[in-house]
Amino acid sequence: MFQRRTLPLFLSTFVLMTGYGSIFTLLAVIREEFGLSEAEVGVVGAAGFLAGFVAQIGLARFADRGRTRLLLQLGLLCAIAGNVGMIFAADFWGLVAARVLLGLGGGAFSPAVRRLVIAADPARAGERLGLLASFDMAGLIAGPVLASILYQGFGLDATFLALAGMLAVLVLPVLRVPFEESPPRDATGSPLAALLSLRAIRGVLLCSLAFYITIGVFEAIWAVFLDDLGASQTYIGATISVFSLPMLILPAFAGRFAGRVGPLRVVALSVGCAIPCMALYAVVTDLVGLALLVFLHAIFDACTMPSLQLGIARASPAEHLASGQGLVGGAGQLTAAATALASGWIYGLWGAEALFFGSAGLMAVLLVLGLWQGVSLMSPAEPPSA
Repeated sequence: MFQRRTLPLFLSTFVLMTGYGSIFTLLAVIREEFGLSEAEVGVVGAAGFLAGFVAQIGLARFADRGRTRLLLQLGLLCAIAGNVGMIFAADFWGLVAARVLLGLGGGAFSPAVRRLVIAADPARAGERLGLLASFDMAGLIAGPVLASILYQGFGLDATFLALAGMLAVLVLPVLRVPFEESPPRDATGSPLAALLSLRAIRGVLLCSLAFYITIGVFEAIWAVFLDDLGASQTYIGATISVFSLPMLILPAFAGRFAGRVGPLRVVALSVGCAIPCMALYAVVTDLVGLALLVFLHAIFDACTMPSLQLGIARASPAEHLASGQGLVGGAGQLTAAATALASGWIYGLWGAEALFFGSAGLMAVLLVLGLWQGVSLMSPAEPPSA
C-alpha cells in the first residue's frame, strides 16, 4: 500500500494530524487571546470531536459503497475551510465553527484511508495500519514545532495559514492516486446495527473508549494544565512532541505483533499500563518528571492505536470494513468530545486531582468490560478478506 503513487494519502494524513498537534499546543494562547474560560476551552475541543463523530458514523459507510475518493476529497476541503476559519475567527463561536469543520475533515478522510490500507493487504493489515499511525504521529510531532515557531515569529494566524496551504497543495495529488474502488451497492440495512450485534465489535469499542479518554483530556486541558504550572509555550510544545515520538517509531511493530498474539491481548497490556500514568499526572508536578511520564505513557499508547484498528478490522465483516473503522473512530471521537467538555468543567471546579484520578478510574472500568466482551480477539486469527 505504501508506494510512491499512494504517498499523497499518507502525506494528507500527516498534515491533518499536524493541525491537531498545532491546536493542542496553542490552546493556552487561544484561551488568553480570546478570553476563554476553562469550560469554553473544553467546548471548543468537544466541538471538533463531535463533528468527527458525525462524519465517521454517518459517512464511512460510503467508502464501502464505492465512494472512497469522494470522502477523501470532502475531508481535505473541510479541513482547508476549518484552518481558514481559525484565521478569521473573531470570537468563541467562530472558533467552535472552525473546529467543527476540522473535525468533519478528519472524520471523512480517516476511515476511507484505513479501508484502503486494510483491503490492499489483509494479511498485513496490522503492520500497514501501524505505518499509517506513524504518519499520524509524525504529524503530531511536527504540529507543536510548527505552531511554536510560527506563533513566535509571525503570530497565531500563521500556523493555520500554513496548514491550509499544505492541504491545498495535496488536493490534486490525492485526486490522482490510483486505487480500485469498491463496487457501488444499494444499502441493505444499517451497517451500524449489523456491527453492534457482534460481541467482538462491542469489545473493541469499549477498549477504544478507554483509550480516547486520554485524547479528550489532553485536547482540552493539557496546554492549560502546564501553563498553570508555569511552563513556557516552548515546553508545552515539547511535551506534545515527546508524547508523539514513540508513536512515530512503534506502531508498525506493535501492529505486526498484535497480528501475531491477538489485538486485544496487546490492548490489555498497553491500556492497563497507561491507566497508572493518567493517575500520576495528578501527583507529579515537577516539569521534568512530567516530561518523563508523558514519554512512558506515549510508549503504551503507541501500541494501543494500531491494535484497536486491527481488532475492529478483524471483527468487521468484509462488506463493512470502512463502516467498522468509522464506528470505532466515531465512538472514540464522541468519547473524546464528552471528555474534553467535562475536563474543562472538572478542572475549573475541582482541579487536576479530580480530573486525572477520575479519568484513570473510568478507563479501568471500560477496559475490563471491553476485554470481557472481546475475548475472542485476545488470540490471533485470520484477518477478513476484502
